Amino acid sequence: MGKHLRKKIIAGNWKMNMMVADAEDLASSILRDLPEGREVDIVLCPPFTSLKVVGERIEESLIKLGAQDMHWEASGAYTGEISAAMLRDLYCRYVILGHSERREYFGETDLIVNEKVKAAIEATLVPIVCIGETLDQRERGDTEDVVRRQLEGGLAGVDLGASKELVIAYEPVWAIGTGVTATPEQAQDVHAFIREVLGEMMGSSTASRIRIQYGGSMKSENAADLLVQPDIDGGLVGGASLESRSFVEIVRAAIPKDPETIDSEEDWEDS
Repeated sequence: MGKHLRKKIIAGNWKMNMMVADAEDLASSILRDLPEGREVDIVLCPPFTSLKVVGERIEESLIKLGAQDMHWEASGAYTGEISAAMLRDLYCRYVILGHSERREYFGETDLIVNEKVKAAIEATLVPIVCIGETLDQRERGDTEDVVRRQLEGGLAGVDLGASKELVIAYEPVWAIGTGVTATPEQAQDVHAFIREVLGEMMGSSTASRIRIQYGGSMKSENAADLLVQPDIDGGLVGGASLESRSFVEIVRAAIPKDPETIDSEEDWEDS
């Protein structure tokens, strides 16, 4: 197998922000400012209430639509929840699962994340599976143990056949919304370890194709230094995705300077 450059993927997680009109305006601004080209996969993840309007706004573009969460059951008496089929009905391609805020504030466990991941893949949604350690865990030297446990628990029984795709987002929880960012070297070390564990679980060929995003306060100022690292394949962007200019600058930073043969989600479907 020749050398491949995994296609970078930049996803904007808008979290619980933006009324419908604001979401439409932000999507329009991003569309207007984005550079042309297919070198980077771009995903917008607005709140549920804005999925339809943002989806309609980006319909004719290369931007993909993503959701911020979903339930693992197909339907039923789960008040307030959203199913994978409902997301597909709105033309979502991606869904964020196991975000640190879901784990911390809503008690999501690796088992819950695992059920959601399997349901998403079954529904042909691409899960963006979030993992990462807290400050206490990092200071105790438990980063690798936490990351391994979340990967093995969250991806248990997940079969990535030729037509299925998965994205991992490494979130150093201590760097989310704090203004603190892991150094590029710190981030790269954990990303490389994640790929190593994925290799143990799924084989090195599959692991080499899975894209691993950095999700700890990526901004336009630090994006280039992070994205040049060999195992950092993009960003799951929070606060910086709420302003068009900063988000577009991160996308620009992800454009390869020397394009090679690029793997992307289409390659999974064709292989």
